[in-house]
Amino acid sequence: MSEVSWVPHKPISDYPWWVRWLLQAQVRKFGTPLFPTLMWGRTPFALLLFTLFFRFFERSKSQFDPALRSLIMVRISQINWCAFCVDLNSLMLLQRAKAERKLEELHQWRSSSIFDEREKAALAFAEAVTRPDRAVPLEVRQKLNEHFSADEIVELTALIGYQNFSSKFNYALGIPAQGLCEKLSDPRLSGEAPQE
Repeated sequence: MSEVSWVPHKPISDYPWWVRWLLQAQVRKFGTPLFPTLMWGRTPFALLLFTLFFRFFERSKSQFDPALRSLIMVRISQINWCAFCVDLNSLMLLQRAKAERKLEELHQWRSSSIFDEREKAALAFAEAVTRPDRAVPLEVRQKLNEHFSADEIVELTALIGYQNFSSKFNYALGIPAQGLCEKLSDPRLSGEAPQE
């Protein structure tokens, strides 16, 4: 397997047994091991914690509709220029909601009529938290309180933190998209960083 980052991954045989098992499960599901897992696999305990955190959001009793979770995760990934995260989360969004039009218009969600007020409140909050150079505006918090309970706001904030962590990790290591979502041939959706 060729390198997937400027930090080399280890030979698959050098990972612990359970990381190898996870990589094999990814091959069965996606046809290839996922590049971030190859990187996280260098620190197996961190990979375990990262995976458990992801599973928390994917639990059946989550307070958020899976499509809304994916929508938020794609938008954060776009802002953070994480091509891999945009690729994977877009695939998950399309599988969960068949929301091609929402995916196409996500970069202009504020002016789009296809997003409901709950989605817009969540996206505004996700963007405000993701851009650390400014405070979360009062009006964003007020809108969030109109559409979400306090427990939902805490879970949403945790999801936003998780996706920022994930996408910044992948972007920093130069982990590329893997072509998981065929729809991403549109450069507006790709999450590719601008060329310098």
